Amino acid sequence: MNKSLVVNDSSASAVAGEALPWLEADSLEHNSSLQLSTATLDFPINPWDIMLCMSGTVIACENAIVVAIIFYTPTLRTPMFVLIGSLATADLLAGMGLILNFVFQYVISSETISLITVGFLVASFTASISSLLAITVDRYFSLYNALTYFSEKTLQYVHLMLLGTWGVSLFLGLLPVLGWNCLGEPDSCSIVRPLTRSNVTLLATSFFAIFVIMLTLYFKICKIVCHHAHQIALQQHFFATSHYVATKKGVSTLAIILGTFGASWLPFAIYCLVGEREYPSVYTYATLLPATYNSMINPIIYAYRNAEIQRSIYMLLCGCFQANKAYRSRSPSEV
Repeated sequence: MNKSLVVNDSSASAVAGEALPWLEADSLEHNSSLQLSTATLDFPINPWDIMLCMSGTVIACENAIVVAIIFYTPTLRTPMFVLIGSLATADLLAGMGLILNFVFQYVISSETISLITVGFLVASFTASISSLLAITVDRYFSLYNALTYFSEKTLQYVHLMLLGTWGVSLFLGLLPVLGWNCLGEPDSCSIVRPLTRSNVTLLATSFFAIFVIMLTLYFKICKIVCHHAHQIALQQHFFATSHYVATKKGVSTLAIILGTFGASWLPFAIYCLVGEREYPSVYTYATLLPATYNSMINPIIYAYRNAEIQRSIYMLLCGCFQANKAYRSRSPSEV
């Protein structure tokens, strides 16, 4: 029988089912723990796994459209769209990973599949978060070095950022496969099996470092935006109300970007640091599921709001483009 994840809570006796192989523990001896079971299950499929699979399906569909549009549209080759394409690719892979994990768990269950699946998901989500950082850096430099931003050197710099982003992500994803796992030492397992507690701590610490850098950069971007809005208001003799509205719009957009990112990933990152493998698996699921929603929201924030991508979608769906309708491509600094 396939290995499965069972939530044994003192208040829940009939809720269990097979679950993610990377959310397993090792025995049936302790209540309120992630446990490996070979007993007959009342419910064959864990509802949390179904929700993760559904989330992965939506993520894959949303980001597949973005990747296809950027790939097949020659005009979308600027640094901004290259970074958006990287983000969409990472989220697409993450969505596919969630789907494949569900399929493999209930069709082919093995330790090898478990290691490959968790490594694939770690690499994908790491690339997604790192791509968000790269987009933040790009937005900052588009404002800080506005005069030299649209140069060949900027595109080379973006390619170097992407090379580092995907290189580090691939490295972190390969660590469990190459031996940094708890399959041989169950006591070292974290809330996400087969990752060790030290591995999960490294990932969570890296997330907090990225989040702090993004917070710092967006604070600087906010200052630049407010300064620019004030300068424009002085030059064009706008009323204070116009200056206030423009500044408020920019700050609100920044708050949405950071708020969405933080609300999605912070609960899971914090729980990775404080959680123990003996804790109920529902806590892991309840913090992991919102983290996947970030990959669902990313294409809406960074892609579908862009006028050039909107135009490409209209051309794809309608097969035509109304020439009398004005479209303007947003620059990276338009946050």
